[in-house]
Amino acid sequence: MSGSSIDEELASLWRGAWATAEREAFAACCGARVHYEDPLTTEPLEGLDALAEHAGRYREAFPDLRLEPSGQPVVQERFACVPWRLAGTHRGALGGLPASGRFVAVEGLHYLELADGRVGRARGFFDLYDVAVQLGLLPARGSLAETALLLVRGFGLRGLRQRA
Repeated sequence: MSGSSIDEELASLWRGAWATAEREAFAACCGARVHYEDPLTTEPLEGLDALAEHAGRYREAFPDLRLEPSGQPVVQERFACVPWRLAGTHRGALGGLPASGRFVAVEGLHYLELADGRVGRARGFFDLYDVAVQLGLLPARGSLAETALLLVRGFGLRGLRQRA
């Protein structure tokens, strides 16, 4: 697979599957035994049903979820990278966290391994710390609260030295 129209078609199908969280949408771009993981999976998922259920948990937590392209997808032979921006309001429980009502916007990407032009393995990457800050669970980077948290965790006073 190479060529911008094919790259965008795969990326569009992939993002569309996340938008609907429907098994059939994932089946349009993934193999039946697709493997998937991201920062919120406790172990790798296998199969279209498991992937659709996982995407459904995101949809339940963020009913107004939008997954938009944040850059050009890249497909080269058996691998693809699909950059995205997720935006939505946290209105449902996710990963043990109750709804906060806060709006979240996060950049991420999915790294895909292809088999016969379909996704056989996928791994999502995004900054979970940034999401936690936006949800009000952790202190902002560079803040005094973050420095105190790092100190408690045993990382020393590096944050304080940088400000002085």
